[in-house]
Amino acid sequence: MPVDTAELARFLIGKMLVRRLAEGVAGGSIVETEAYGVGDPAGHAYRGVTPRNRALFLERGHAYVYLAYGVSFMLNVSSETPGIGAGVLIRAIEPTIGIAIMERNRGVERVRDLARGPGRLCEALRIDRRLDGIDLCQAGPLWLGSNGLAFGKIGRSKRIGITRAADSPLRFYVRGNRFVSGSQALNR
Repeated sequence: MPVDTAELARFLIGKMLVRRLAEGVAGGSIVETEAYGVGDPAGHAYRGVTPRNRALFLERGHAYVYLAYGVSFMLNVSSETPGIGAGVLIRAIEPTIGIAIMERNRGVERVRDLARGPGRLCEALRIDRRLDGIDLCQAGPLWLGSNGLAFGKIGRSKRIGITRAADSPLRFYVRGNRFVSGSQALNR
């Protein structure tokens, strides 16, 4: 797993995000990420360690889960060495396992809308602050894995929904994948 945040964001494309729940396993292939590297003014680690963001300063591969705007949880993967704060936001997955579980969690039946966008993704997989700080590189309630499949071309664009350092090309996605969030203009 790469140590550099942007390299990790690209590396995670095509990897599996898997959630174990009481009623079964749900998850899918990661199709969209955003990097928030060391010293990034848009990143939660920019001002240093706080009780809220401490997971960003753990060894790479740990979950940082936070509530955005008091509405939606967001999942990040810590990306640098211990003590260096940075992370990769998981923006979207292509659901492949436990689709019925995700449909119940989201209250929608349109598979395309189950986990397209970071808030929807967390709702579909029931990711919340209880998972903050867990090691995503070991099997548990939430983990990263690989199914051995490769995706097509990986695109790169500016990040979505931020104002600071918004033009940085640190968003990675599978070109042409219908589960990627954002406008079509950003996904070519």
